[in-house]
Amino acid sequence: MWYNSLMKDYILLFFNVLLTVVGQILLKKGVLTVGRIDNFRELISKLTQVIFNPYVMGGISIYCFTTFVWLVILSRVKLSIAYPMLSLGYVLVIPFSWLVFKETIPMVRIIGAILICIGIYLVAQGEV
Repeated sequence: MWYNSLMKDYILLFFNVLLTVVGQILLKKGVLTVGRIDNFRELISKLTQVIFNPYVMGGISIYCFTTFVWLVILSRVKLSIAYPMLSLGYVLVIPFSWLVFKETIPMVRIIGAILICIGIYLVAQGEV
């Protein structure tokens, strides 16, 4: 019984991480349509463009939703387990960046992502 509950918690955690990655992709796509922002003054001058960009609005909406999902997760999972699992987002952003933005992914970044996965595995040990 506890195993089933724990698996549901991990699925919810993965869902939250995946949505956060989608939020990041939307935010990036939104600022790309606005254009490069080199300093704070430019940010202020482009603020309405950024805030009302549909991609940015979608990304912010997803972030708001994932905050509430995160509160549910925190009520059910140890913080010392849940918070390190968020680093899976760093790993997932890499293939999404390659797919959506055609970013070049150097081998050293792939190795880093593999090391993060190993770390996530080690953190989760003893819980399942």
